[in-house]
Amino acid sequence: MHTLPSERIKKLGLKLPPAPPPAGLYKPILVVDKFLYVSGQGPMQNDGTFMTGRAGDDLDLHGAKIVARQVGLTMLATIETHFGSVDKIKRLVKTLGMVNSTPNFGQQPLVINGFSELMADVFGAENGVGVRSAVGMMLPGNITVEVEALFELH
Repeated sequence: MHTLPSERIKKLGLKLPPAPPPAGLYKPILVVDKFLYVSGQGPMQNDGTFMTGRAGDDLDLHGAKIVARQVGLTMLATIETHFGSVDKIKRLVKTLGMVNSTPNFGQQPLVINGFSELMADVFGAENGVGVRSAVGMMLPGNITVEVEALFELH
């Protein structure tokens, strides 16, 4: 029997942070046909603050990967707040992972694995892994990681 994503979240003991309010003129989520688009999410902590710092400078690979996982928790919170149950999601289709990193930090894909591994844990090895890009750039508010994603709905 297939386990629902909401049941996996409980089983994994995950605590979702508050969903952040939009930081500009955009929708946090948008449903078009059978697809759920999620705007770029930052690493919101349970106290409502964002995790900040630059990979290769303030954080090493391990620290930045933990931040990317927190972005995944933030995204799940945003989905539940603005869309409803994560159980309406069939699969992750696409991830764009952006890492605030120094020019010589070349491990952005390994950082974004923190997000991707969480999605695989929540949606399953088949449905939680989609296509992906991972790039380095400057991010607003000096947040460490931002991720936007596209999901297919049931």
